Amino acid sequence: MPETVVVLAPSPLITVTIEDRADEPDIHVHAGGQGVWQARMLQSLGVPVVLCAGLGGETGDVLADLIPGEGIELRAVRLRSRNGGYVHDRRSGDRTVVAEARGGAQDRHEQDELYELALAAGLEHGRALLSGPNGDRVLPPAFYARLATDLRANGVSVAVDLSGERFAAAMEGRPDLVKISHEELVDDGLSPSAEPTDLIAAMRRLRADGAGIIVVSRAADPALALIGDEVVAVRVPPLQTAEPKGAGDSMTAGMVAVLARGGAPLDALRTGAACGALNVVHHGLGTGSAAAVAALADRVTITNCDDDGTERP
Repeated sequence: MPETVVVLAPSPLITVTIEDRADEPDIHVHAGGQGVWQARMLQSLGVPVVLCAGLGGETGDVLADLIPGEGIELRAVRLRSRNGGYVHDRRSGDRTVVAEARGGAQDRHEQDELYELALAAGLEHGRALLSGPNGDRVLPPAFYARLATDLRANGVSVAVDLSGERFAAAMEGRPDLVKISHEELVDDGLSPSAEPTDLIAAMRRLRADGAGIIVVSRAADPALALIGDEVVAVRVPPLQTAEPKGAGDSMTAGMVAVLARGGAPLDALRTGAACGALNVVHHGLGTGSAAAVAALADRVTITNCDDDGTERP
């Protein structure tokens, strides 16, 4: 039985998607947001999940029913503000935004309650994945610095999938696993360009700052990973894309799932890449069966790279 993974999801969303079914509107309502999508993928891979979240307002009331309904253990702080959400229309084949609402900012007392909730769950289970809030105003970066540092100081394995100031703050905790996209590295000023040479140099700087395994997703290009002192490129089998959004979140969840089972880093990369690839062929986010992930993982190839990105046979 794999270890339970604690997922920090500060501000889950209500997602309403309008699809076409026999030329009639087909309305789907789900819980969403980065942490929820990651928890869903972990759950589908057979890894028990504790989701630590803030819930408030009518949207929070609905989420309080939807999330446990997926078999995810929910531990929630009650907020005075409401959770956000969106309504998207996909009947044309593309995703059209009808309405979007961000979650409200958490006050100092709510932040303290969420920190305590996530810290206690992390200490109980020994493994945590820190995901981002829905909007910059929900939680300050200092929250992530404090939580990541305190978890790691107490022997908890920490994975982070963040960007911007929150990523920089979480790095103070010297996380065991870092997943970040090449766009985020460039946008955050950590790499001057998306060229492999610059990305790999940035990865090595993150290692010097204390990060463990570092994985950089690169959209349709092979992901890059730094494991120990070795850089590798990760290639997935070619698949038609139905929904590109969320592939990186699924990749992170897949890697965490394997590591939670005590698996090797290269196996974690294969499974993570398979989860990301499988996500793009689904219209739903954070979805995919364990059997399909395993079949795709067998087709993922990993090759060693020089620091200029040249792959070695």
